[in-house]
Amino acid sequence: MQNRRLLALPLVAGAAALVLTGCATSSSPGSASSDGTVRVVASTNVYGSIVQSIGGKDVEVTSILDDPSQDPHSFESSAKTQLAVSKADLLIENGGGYDDFMTTLAKSANTKAPTINVVDLSGLEKDGDKEFNEHVFYSYPTMVKLVAEVEQRLAKLDAGQADTFAANAKTLTTKLEDLESQTAAEKQKVDGDKVAYTEPVPGYLFEAMGLDNVTPEAFSEAIEEGDDVPPAALNDTLKLFSDKTVRLLAYNEQTSSPETEQVKKAADQADIPVVGVTETLPKGKDYVSWQQANIDAITAALAK
Repeated sequence: MQNRRLLALPLVAGAAALVLTGCATSSSPGSASSDGTVRVVASTNVYGSIVQSIGGKDVEVTSILDDPSQDPHSFESSAKTQLAVSKADLLIENGGGYDDFMTTLAKSANTKAPTINVVDLSGLEKDGDKEFNEHVFYSYPTMVKLVAEVEQRLAKLDAGQADTFAANAKTLTTKLEDLESQTAAEKQKVDGDKVAYTEPVPGYLFEAMGLDNVTPEAFSEAIEEGDDVPPAALNDTLKLFSDKTVRLLAYNEQTSSPETEQVKKAADQADIPVVGVTETLPKGKDYVSWQQANIDAITAALAK
């Protein structure tokens, strides 16, 4: 989804620009900051959590979006955010049109810090894809690739802690592979079962479990883009619940509209489980515990 409304980031003028004018940009690529601290800025706390799990106390991580109560669709930058980007040694963005503000911030800060684009790293976006699901943070194989990439980048920035980074990355990879094993096991039970979502946030998780999303594309695309839902698409979506075609509804808890509320109500009235999903980490969760909770919630819903 290249023209996605999510994470559009207007830059704050005036004070923010003045802050950046006088601050030093990041150190040369391949080396830590002048004070020896490795600084990483991630577009969301999803990626920030992964970096922190690998870097531990030896890496300073800033996550631009880290408030679970915040609607990601209406985020604005601040002078503090831009200053963090200007001092970063490594940037991490989702890519795929999801968080284009990272490019804007990097240009504004005139930083030389390299950027990891997770969509590019994933290899999931193919030439000719009309509707690419950019929520690659729900793809565990992609996160395994990201862990390896982050570990290598951090080791280059701070060679003295390379062994620590490698050990932490190995531990995290093992946990991610366990998530993959759980989804594979669930697929043996529910492969082909029909489900729906308000937005394609958990799409890759559904695919790993063998679940068949049957939400009308016109509905989920309109919701994701913030457009009016075509009446026919809304009616077709509501019919999924009145006819009990689907076994659950995945509902994006961070965004809502009259149409998504209507769909959620239809699921409730049909006694079809509603599973809340998010695009950033809930408070108190790291990446693995967040995704474990998602797997548990979906599994429990499918068991009803």
